[in-house]
Amino acid sequence: MEPWTRRRMLETTALALAGGGVELINSFAPARAQEPGERPAQAEGVTVLNPRARVPVSLIIDDSTCLVNLAHFCIPQFHEVFPENYQQPWKTLPREIPDAFVRKFGEWCHEHGVKGKYSVIPYPACVGWLDRDLPGWSKKELDASLELVRTLMAPDWDFHPEIVSHTWVIDTKTGRSYPERSDRFMENWRWTDDKSADQIADYMSYALRVLKNVGVRCEGITTPGGFGIRVLPALAQATLQACRDVFQAEIPHYYRHSFTDEQSVAPRVEYASGLDGSDPRCVISIIACTGDWFGGWDGLTPGSADRFITADLQSGRLPEVIARGEPAIMASHWPGMFFNGREVGFSILKEVVKRLHTRYDSLIWMKLSDIARYWVARTLTRISRESNRVTFHAPFACPRFTVKAACQGHSPPELNVENRPVSLREVAAPLELVEQSWVRQDQHVTVCFDLPRGTSHLNVPST
Repeated sequence: MEPWTRRRMLETTALALAGGGVELINSFAPARAQEPGERPAQAEGVTVLNPRARVPVSLIIDDSTCLVNLAHFCIPQFHEVFPENYQQPWKTLPREIPDAFVRKFGEWCHEHGVKGKYSVIPYPACVGWLDRDLPGWSKKELDASLELVRTLMAPDWDFHPEIVSHTWVIDTKTGRSYPERSDRFMENWRWTDDKSADQIADYMSYALRVLKNVGVRCEGITTPGGFGIRVLPALAQATLQACRDVFQAEIPHYYRHSFTDEQSVAPRVEYASGLDGSDPRCVISIIACTGDWFGGWDGLTPGSADRFITADLQSGRLPEVIARGEPAIMASHWPGMFFNGREVGFSILKEVVKRLHTRYDSLIWMKLSDIARYWVARTLTRISRESNRVTFHAPFACPRFTVKAACQGHSPPELNVENRPVSLREVAAPLELVEQSWVRQDQHVTVCFDLPRGTSHLNVPST
């Protein structure tokens, strides 16, 4: 059974409050199914593989922001609503996660190829606004922290608002929290229960605009706790609307779910429309495959690398998911990585990455936005085949698009993009595939190329 993490507890609590009984998180999986929208035909004999024929790996970091240790400031606010559940000694926790740790973490991840998503909460626990002032820190310190996000972290991490405050709901008309102190006005619990897509989009847009003001680009949203759990269609549509409106994001995505059972953790392409027109649309649900087994959301619960992958490299959640060929996306929380200066979560991450890289040479680290784009391309590209000619009609461009096609001859495949031939280089094995390359295996060729938006053609050997 999944450990009693905050995300799981909040989702379960939300359901229990509504229904009068406790339901485990995995018991309402059917409610997670969203409207897929349009699905184009794809020819038999042509299979879209993972990028470069590798398995995507990624790391989700929640509860992160500039300087503020969210655990220190959130716990007393959570305690106000659920005093029986939040009794941690929050006053003993450091109020700050210093930029020195951000730099240390970011540099190590860059050196080892680790990529993923890093939350930047705009008004963390109502301490202060990232685009105005952060009481307790100077303007110079805040500006330096934002610059570290924009420069050091940006190449390897997507940025999400974890909505506005991660605690009390903010009135978007006044910029102040609502006066009622109950679960109905906590972002983590009941506020979204009766909200429409437009209302949720307004709230998301408010958070996104704060980050836009400080030069932090976002193409996705992270939901804190149980935010949106009972209004999933509205949540998905609001993400699509808000990310397009504020950042003109071509492929918005959101992180709402973590599955640790037998369910698929492949990204879900939802509300696809207009695929043959000038304005195709969709939104992607990104799913993590682990709980936070690093250091917990409060930095008080040490985890174990063995839950991710055992020391003998044979077992654990990640090998299980990787064997299925689905993205192995790990969940974590920033206070747990820092672990009150002891860096317990960070040490576990280092060991997990070491074990992954020791066992596998078939992984590819990707940001969530890159995973989202790839799953959109593999799901929404119309693929037809006539004899040896395969035609791709793509509403969205995608780098490292990798397809396997049956063939009957030995001549090299030929790629044509926008009526121009594209040179392809033959490689010896699938794991050597890079952009604009191909490999022959038995009666198939596998080709990796940068898929453009629009129409492209691949000629495969037929005799």
